[in-house]
Amino acid sequence: MQYRKLGRTDIEVSRICLGTMTWGSQNSESEAHAQMDYALDQGVNFWDTAEMYPTTPRTAATMGRSEEYIGNWIAKTGRRGEIVLATKITGEGNTDVRGGEPVTGDAMRRALDGSLKRLKTDHVDLYQLHWPNRGSYHFRQIWKFDATTQVKSGPVQDNMLDVLETAGELVREGKIRALGMSNESAWGIMQYLNLAGAHGLPRVASVQNEYSLLCRLFDGDLAELSHHEDVGLMAFSPLAAGLLSGKYLSGEIPPGTRLSINASLNGRYSEYSRPAIAIYAEVAKKHGLNMAQMALAFCLTRPFVMSVIIGATNMDQLKSDIGAFDVSLDEDVLADIVGVRRLHPMPM
Repeated sequence: MQYRKLGRTDIEVSRICLGTMTWGSQNSESEAHAQMDYALDQGVNFWDTAEMYPTTPRTAATMGRSEEYIGNWIAKTGRRGEIVLATKITGEGNTDVRGGEPVTGDAMRRALDGSLKRLKTDHVDLYQLHWPNRGSYHFRQIWKFDATTQVKSGPVQDNMLDVLETAGELVREGKIRALGMSNESAWGIMQYLNLAGAHGLPRVASVQNEYSLLCRLFDGDLAELSHHEDVGLMAFSPLAAGLLSGKYLSGEIPPGTRLSINASLNGRYSEYSRPAIAIYAEVAKKHGLNMAQMALAFCLTRPFVMSVIIGATNMDQLKSDIGAFDVSLDEDVLADIVGVRRLHPMPM
C-alpha cells in the first residue's frame, strides 16, 4: 500500500480508503468488523464514515449505525491509533438529522459530539462538511444547476467564516485534526482557503467528490485547484455504485444489491450510462482485466486523487477492490478509456 499526505498536514493516508456507507443496512456489525480487520491488515489505514450513514437505504432508524459499528470495533480492538478516521456533518435539508438545519459552527459542535460518542473516540482526524449549505451541482444536479438561485442560508462568506472559526476551536481542543469538504465546487473551496489564509484558520485539506469513469466533473478546474492548493480528492463512488463492476450487464438485478434497493442509483443508471458501461466492459475484456479493478485502477492513475473510497457488501468484493491497487494500466488501456470518454463524455 502507498500513502499520501492529507493536504498540507503531517497525516498520511492510504491510497485506498475504506468506505462504510452500507454498514448497518446491507452489512451486519460482524461483517463490518471483519472488513475493518482485513482492510487494516492490508495497510488500509484511512476510513470514511458520516453521521447519516448507512444510506443504502437511508432511514431515520438506522442513521448513525455505521459510526456505532466503528466505535464498537475501536472499543473491542484498541487499535484507534492505527487508523486515520474521517466523518462528516450532514448538510442542510436532511430533515432526519437535527431537523435539516444548515451547517453552522454551533451545529458542527453538536454533530461532532454525537459522532465522537458513537465512534467511542475523543477525536476524528478529518471532519468534513457533507455538502454545502448553498446547494451543489453534484449528484446529477448539474443538469438544472443555477448558481444565481442556490444560496439558502444567508451570506455565504459569513457562514464559511463561522465554520472555519469553529474548526479552529475544535483543532485547538483536540477534537479534530483537519477540515475537509464534500460535494464542493472550485469556487467554494477557494473561498474557504482564502478566508482561512486571511484569518489564520484551518485550511481545507481534502475534498470528497464523486469520481469514476462515468463521472469526471473533477477533471477541469477542480483538478487544477487540487494540484496548486494541495487539496487532494477523496474519490467516492469510483464504481458508480456498482455499475462499473459489471454485475448488471446482463440486465438482471441480483436481490440485495444497491440497484434492487434504488432503481436508478440516484440517477446513475439510465439510458445514457448503460451504453458507456457496456463499452468499458469491452475494454476490460479486451485487455484481460477485471472490470471493477480497471475502474478503480484508473482513478488511482489520476494525479489529483489522494485516496479512492471503496465500499463492499462482502469480503470477496473487498479483497478484489483492495487488490486493484496492484493493477497497472498500460498506455493501450488508457488510450481505449480516452476513446470511450470521447463517445460518452458525460453519461451521468
